[in-house]
Amino acid sequence: MTQSEPATVTETRHGYQVDVVWTGNTGQGTTSYHSYERTHEVRAAGKDSIDASADPVFLGEGDRYNPEELLVASLSQCHMLWFLHLAADSGVVVTGYHDRARGILAENADGSGQFEAVELLPEVTVCDRASVDVAEALHERAHELCYIAKSVTFPVRFTPTVRIAN
Repeated sequence: MTQSEPATVTETRHGYQVDVVWTGNTGQGTTSYHSYERTHEVRAAGKDSIDASADPVFLGEGDRYNPEELLVASLSQCHMLWFLHLAADSGVVVTGYHDRARGILAENADGSGQFEAVELLPEVTVCDRASVDVAEALHERAHELCYIAKSVTFPVRFTPTVRIAN
């Protein structure tokens, strides 16, 4: 009797690198909590930089993206990209996708905080009525496969709406 070979598990790793560069030194450095700006740039090779800051409630600039918005956006993007992939594989023709994602951050008395939840509200447009039920079901699978949603400890909920193109 021969011993069977153990099952081989293939694992692939992908690396991601960004540079975050603080641009908010007003000449005094961090001599006090109010002496510096929270402005910074998020950069990656070969891409436009993202002007970022803290949320205005944390003395940031309101005309720049903040880390909390970027986290919510990452969850929304990941879900959308998986959904579109699954739709294409399932023969569902999607002609529009718009998500009004939102997240809730709870700030603790000590100044720390954490996200309590993120809610995705994707509005999807499909070509025909026969695709509506399939498209609705694909959101569950997209959520299960989303790398970002699987990486966070707070709930990511989704309430999709599927419409038929005119």
